[in-house]
Amino acid sequence: MNQAQRRVARVLVDTPLSHLDRPFDYAVPDELVEAVVPGCRVKVRFAGRLVDGFVLELADDSEHDGKLAAVAKVVSSEPVLTPEVAALARALADRYAGTAADVLRLAIPPRHARAEAHPPAEPSPRPPDIGNASWHAYVHGAAFVEALAAGESPRAVLNALPRHEPERAVAEAVSAVVRSGRGAVVCVPDVREVARWHAAFAEALGPDAHVALTAADKPAARYRNFLRVSRGEVQVVLGTRAAAYAPVRDLGLVVIWDDGDDLHAEPRAPYPHTREVLLTRAIETGAGVLIAGHARMAEAQSLVQQGWCAEIVADQASRRREWPVVEVTDGTEHGAAAARLPAAVFQAVRAAEGPVLVQVPRRGYRTSLACQDCRTPASCPQCHGPLLQHRADAPLVCRWCATEVPRWRCTECGGTRLRAPVVGQLRTAEEFGAAFPDRTVLTSGGDTVLETVDPEGDPLVLATPGAEPPVPGGYAVVVLLDTWLMLGRDDVRVVEESYRRWFNALALSAFGARAVAVGDTTVLQALVRADPVAVAARELSERAETHLPPVGRLATVDGTDDVIGVLARRSWPAFVDVLGPVPLEPGRERLILRVPRREGLALAGVLKQVASERSAAKETPVRIQVDPVAF
Repeated sequence: MNQAQRRVARVLVDTPLSHLDRPFDYAVPDELVEAVVPGCRVKVRFAGRLVDGFVLELADDSEHDGKLAAVAKVVSSEPVLTPEVAALARALADRYAGTAADVLRLAIPPRHARAEAHPPAEPSPRPPDIGNASWHAYVHGAAFVEALAAGESPRAVLNALPRHEPERAVAEAVSAVVRSGRGAVVCVPDVREVARWHAAFAEALGPDAHVALTAADKPAARYRNFLRVSRGEVQVVLGTRAAAYAPVRDLGLVVIWDDGDDLHAEPRAPYPHTREVLLTRAIETGAGVLIAGHARMAEAQSLVQQGWCAEIVADQASRRREWPVVEVTDGTEHGAAAARLPAAVFQAVRAAEGPVLVQVPRRGYRTSLACQDCRTPASCPQCHGPLLQHRADAPLVCRWCATEVPRWRCTECGGTRLRAPVVGQLRTAEEFGAAFPDRTVLTSGGDTVLETVDPEGDPLVLATPGAEPPVPGGYAVVVLLDTWLMLGRDDVRVVEESYRRWFNALALSAFGARAVAVGDTTVLQALVRADPVAVAARELSERAETHLPPVGRLATVDGTDDVIGVLARRSWPAFVDVLGPVPLEPGRERLILRVPRREGLALAGVLKQVASERSAAKETPVRIQVDPVAF
């Protein structure tokens, strides 16, 4: 039966209401028979108004009793929703207790008519064979690329070495996949990484062999690149989390770099993580998987220990040779009190022949203040909030109400002198600038993040975690300050997140570089041994004891205290462990639900039912997150 005879369109309507998360049948009128195609955008009348929707499929008849409403308008006949992405949206909605419409808002960019008017181009030529030289540094690395070139779908977790250009290694793997007749999706955390990897891909694969997709692109450019993928003009997509849904044909490989970066966590409902999006695609399409980074997260370690992913690492000798030698000091000198900037740090910087990187956990100037005499925290006389100082000549300011406090006096002892238990990179830069006047001191963090640094003049760069700029040739010395402060954050992932940031900073070092970490020697042994796998294995073991992800599944439900109180008293299935309610802010609470991993989909189903009941009754919605990054 041809398309013209199929007069029923199954439409996924763009609505966030959980109880309406299903396709609806509409009749295709005579004048739209040729324009309505699977995957196209339409407008339909729904609940008394015109709303957007996607045609999932065309059918001969409908199970709906009565007369069907007609499709009101075809917005565009361009088939932007492929069956694979539609199935992915459904799977993610079920995984995260959300709606398929919410997932498709993340997956398909807004239409841009001018970009759509461009005629389709010829498919890009297959890239040349660029070999697998970048993988020879890793045990079984070359075999991974060879398997991809042979049309297989291997799955692996890679721990990358410093200076080994992971973007080049991934480009070699992608080239192998494309030469086998398949496509690839590569996701990195942010647009800075996209720019760097884009240049490397263009050099290795050719200028037209891939497209970059990010939410930061201008609408026309983003939609044009999306169409190049959906029309089959290119088979390789590089981008941020928005690229994870790209409709690549014949998908053969999904790659995620630095999966622990919180930028991979979607801040919009249903809050899917890029890693889980890509793993779901790999399972549904049979594609290969590569999870890569300088560090390793517990989720990746779980896949390795289950045998679902192979492990690609360098041998111990290579690891020790490539990573910088790390000296750990607790800041004490000859029995004296611990110093924030111990002598070992100054000696290393003074002896450095090249650029120096200093990682400072906090941005700003003086971010925490206390009385010099009695150590009582300095507070605002108006709201009793904590005080901070933005620069040396700036007045004290309340962090909560922004009130300036020009003349502060301690409420406990009457003292007027202040000390700073915690200082940011700006204040630390002043201290290093005074100690090393012959070096150019640069700061990177907050609103001012340096893209790169010129090595001329041996600059001294103070950066907050994640804002460390690369320098050609690498840093001669890397200093990790205040490691105790990073580990002291109230976060279940604090250890693995701290090590991820430390390993990423150390990876910017030059060959034979020196590194100094200020902290507890016993705590930082994984840095000394250059062993990110041990950190991940220990984290996974501890998660198993507490039944936290990835060993278990966990969901948070946020809402007003009266709503959460009712949900806490609700009859939950026996496999659900209910924790809380936990207060969030005045009038709002959180309920935490924990289940064994095998019951993850069942928990999501229960939560979807809760959301559906509330939306059907027009009650205040609750915020549901499954496996949140932080809780």
